[in-house]
Amino acid sequence: MYHSKITGLGFYVPDNVVTNDDLSKVIDTNDEWIQERTGIQERRHIIPGEDTTTSMGVKAAEIAIKRSGVAKEDIDFIVFATLSPDYYFPGPGVLVQRDLGLKTIGALDVRNQCSGFIYALSVADQYIKTGMYKNILVIGSEVHSSGLDMTSRGRGVSVIFGDGAGAALLSREEDLTKGILSTHLHSEGQHAEELILKAPGMGGRWVSDILADNDPEDESYYPHMNGQFVFKNAVVRFSEVINEGLKANNLEVSDIDMLIPHQANLRISQFIQNKFKLRDDQVFNNIQKYGNTTAASIPIALTEAWEQGKIKPGDTVVLAAFGSGFTWASAIIKW
Repeated sequence: MYHSKITGLGFYVPDNVVTNDDLSKVIDTNDEWIQERTGIQERRHIIPGEDTTTSMGVKAAEIAIKRSGVAKEDIDFIVFATLSPDYYFPGPGVLVQRDLGLKTIGALDVRNQCSGFIYALSVADQYIKTGMYKNILVIGSEVHSSGLDMTSRGRGVSVIFGDGAGAALLSREEDLTKGILSTHLHSEGQHAEELILKAPGMGGRWVSDILADNDPEDESYYPHMNGQFVFKNAVVRFSEVINEGLKANNLEVSDIDMLIPHQANLRISQFIQNKFKLRDDQVFNNIQKYGNTTAASIPIALTEAWEQGKIKPGDTVVLAAFGSGFTWASAIIKW
């Protein structure tokens, strides 16, 4: 058996910066209200026609591949995590294969929203551990801006999310003391409707229904979130899944060199940091700059932390996420 090791990281965010003050011009909100509840100061939105979920994923992937030193022809598989694919089908994995000019390798799409990148990382890890593949490209990318209710009606959700992409190249590692030590995945579907985008969906309202009704008050095709309920569940599940990962590897909280939580809300990250009594230099947050980029948030944060020298060889890095589904996950990595 092998381990899988991250050999390359990259991220891409659009140039278009949208501040809280910018949003206050179209939504009944203000900078103080947004920062107090989320910690977000600004986020990035695509300019339609310039970027898509796939194109951002490709740009992040190109950086990760270059840094890995792995030739494109040696990439064996693609795992792409997103809730915002360019098309309802096919998924963006095959578009990445096309746009990067890769061989006719397999491409898998993961729809686990905020925990999507860790789920994708876990899938890639299993393929490498069993010896089936040697190098796997893992991408998390999201375009939220074009699917948000940018009116005062949607302010509770629309101020939170941003656009961006992150990517990691996973490669076979024969030293079993290095790389991904374990991943831990969970779900609790009974709360699926607490954070949801209902339409279009073949189980309820499809495109034909929306068009036929032509109802300007229909909010089913905008995201809905029960914020307080999500927050209460997130802080519990974050703690549980971090502890689960530590226990599985006979580690203590004191062994954590860097915790990178999904950038859902700065207040959630701060709650977890305080609960585990971690120093500021042991937790990396960048939601202030990018908002919640869902499946892209962890690879963007992981890349930035690495670029800034906050992750060094031999460090124990913990990734953790909670989100829609409800789904949650963690990964323990020896860098």
